[in-house]
Amino acid sequence: MKRTLQSTGWMAMLLLAAILLAPPVARAAAPLATVNVSPQGLEWQPAGDFEKFTLTVSGPGGVTLRRELQGGAALAFEPIGDDGKPLGDGTYAYELIASPRLDAQTRQALAAAHRAGNEAAIAKLQASGKVPGGSLAQSGFFTIHDGAIVPPDLKEGRPTTPRPTKALTPIALKDQVIPDDLIVQGSACIGLDCVNNESFGFDTIRLKENNTRIKFDDTSTGTGFPNHDWQLTANDSASGGANKFSIEDITASTVPFTVTGGATTNSIFVDSTGRVGFRTSTPVLDLHVNTSNTPAMRLEQNNSGGFTAQTWDVAGNEANFFVRDVTGGSRLPFRIRPGAPTSSIDINASGNVGIGTASPSTNLHVLSSGSGSTDGKVLVENTSGTNAAREMMELRNNGGTILILEDTSIVEKWSFGSFGTAFVIDNQAHTGVELTLGNTGNLVIQGTLTQGSSRDIKTGFAALDPKDVLSRVSALPVSQWSYKTESAVRHVGPMAEDFHQAFGLGEDDKHIAPGDQAGVALLAVQGLNQVVQQKDKEIAELKGRLEALEKLVQALYPPKAAVEPER
Repeated sequence: MKRTLQSTGWMAMLLLAAILLAPPVARAAAPLATVNVSPQGLEWQPAGDFEKFTLTVSGPGGVTLRRELQGGAALAFEPIGDDGKPLGDGTYAYELIASPRLDAQTRQALAAAHRAGNEAAIAKLQASGKVPGGSLAQSGFFTIHDGAIVPPDLKEGRPTTPRPTKALTPIALKDQVIPDDLIVQGSACIGLDCVNNESFGFDTIRLKENNTRIKFDDTSTGTGFPNHDWQLTANDSASGGANKFSIEDITASTVPFTVTGGATTNSIFVDSTGRVGFRTSTPVLDLHVNTSNTPAMRLEQNNSGGFTAQTWDVAGNEANFFVRDVTGGSRLPFRIRPGAPTSSIDINASGNVGIGTASPSTNLHVLSSGSGSTDGKVLVENTSGTNAAREMMELRNNGGTILILEDTSIVEKWSFGSFGTAFVIDNQAHTGVELTLGNTGNLVIQGTLTQGSSRDIKTGFAALDPKDVLSRVSALPVSQWSYKTESAVRHVGPMAEDFHQAFGLGEDDKHIAPGDQAGVALLAVQGLNQVVQQKDKEIAELKGRLEALEKLVQALYPPKAAVEPER
């Protein structure tokens, strides 16, 4: 509080200061809440009906506390940290942000507008009064000394430094008006605590008392002329306030710029080229942040505008560059490790995403120039220890499912299909239209499997001799065997090398196409059928000849009459 002047001899010297430093007329709008400060804590009485409040308190040593307070009642804060211990001595800043009460329809409209990026819709909701047009926030300071909060209404005593004893000639208490330029070839001290023979050092103008302010009072009244009043303020005037230097917009009742006491050297530094450094006097880019541990930037959307609160951090250190979802449990959904190659992820102008390439040619283009066994590999992995069915990947075209990769705890299934018609590949026997995959070479078909076989998709037709094919099938070695990976399971069939040598079908002599094997079998059946038909004809001819011979024999040797036995 202002000290009382006891000597009229000081009046003339300080008259100009009294005029210039008179406290401004309060023009502040109604506060968000009325604050009451006691040694035990702070209490706010909200000026309106709000859904809830978010209180953030920061203080010495980087202490940051956040509290969610429900609306409709007094809001209280006790100076206790998250660890349950009392806060240490020092000056703390607080910010109270209110969340308005919105109906469900308005909340849905806000969310939809954000998703669509429709700022016009948001402005319309604000203009209608359904959503606040500005941030509902209130800030302030409090000081803790000897474990208790300092009340804001303490009176400040007189300074202990004695005033000079030299007698001063009384001067009449009149305002001094100088209708000309005022030139002072020396230093000036203005304030209630200036003394005779003030030691200025290098100071040209000194403000000296317990409330120092410089106000810029613009008296413009003409239409179109700027007229805001501004003030340079050093420190709060009430007890328990902040040590700070501020630029205040008196007309708008705002404080757009504040530096608190104890801020480090070069907290904000602007060099001769306009580059801005934070904690550095040698910024090398337009904005340069320099600190000893993880330089970062926080993007915080509070809920005072009706939107859901969300906080993101963008930061980097020797381990990674990352984006942190603070609201979502401080997860790191995006990370880049030091040493990552150029264009590890690259999005071109058309929206194509390249991995390892600066010129992706498709929606997703993965390029690898390495020769390792995993170079160019795409891995989809779920590391959850819970055995539960989950779909790992799905491909769709115009709403129709083309491919689904599903992990059903034990069974891995690939489901292929087009608009509802599908077949499944898995590693165990299942019902339905499925292909069951075993280990190398083993394929079991359960259900119906079809493949394209229309003349419309074929060319190079050539006729074959079924009997010739039957002959080659008869000469084809067929044996019983097991795959090396399934020694306990026995199979029967030809070797690919023998099959390829006998028929010349397929791309190589290491594989047998099921269609080729089936086709050879069909031709062999046809050849066998021809042989059977020929044999049937020969048998019929032989049967006819036998019947003729039997008739001739009967004619040459008729059967004797039967002789009746004697009675």
